[in-house]
Amino acid sequence: MSLKPRVNDKDHIQGNGSADVTIVEYGDYQCPHCGAAHPILKKMMAELGSQIRFVFRNFPLSEMHEYARPAALAAEAAAEQGKFWEMHDAIYENQSSLSTRLFMDLAERLGLDVDNFKSALQDQSVDEKVEGDFESGMMSGVNGTPTFFVNGEKFDGGAEDLVRMLHEN
Repeated sequence: MSLKPRVNDKDHIQGNGSADVTIVEYGDYQCPHCGAAHPILKKMMAELGSQIRFVFRNFPLSEMHEYARPAALAAEAAAEQGKFWEMHDAIYENQSSLSTRLFMDLAERLGLDVDNFKSALQDQSVDEKVEGDFESGMMSGVNGTPTFFVNGEKFDGGAEDLVRMLHEN
């Protein structure tokens, strides 16, 4: 399966924007496998970030994980203040204690304007971003998390396999 739509200016992009290798992760903030992949991906970006364009798209599995969607909304609400990646990392680093209260605490810790953060959580554009990511995952054949795409093609493997493949190339 290939990635639909291609990476675009609505995506959250980290690393080298003009890199030859683009990795897209569809993730769920409450998924234990995504939580386990997070430190591996952080290390990968620290080592290879200058050679990779890394994109995160929300794929909350809401039926299994009650805080997956609220966490995705919190990350997107933080993005409104330019702190998507900081919130993304903070949520994964506190995955064992996800709650509405935690998202507010993280917003304060990250120095966000908390009133703006709260109103962004209710904002239709934030909701549409999460929904749009989820729908793009469905169109791209994502059926679990984390799912990775490398240069637009579905990658058959986990974060460790991804890092191994990058080191080999």
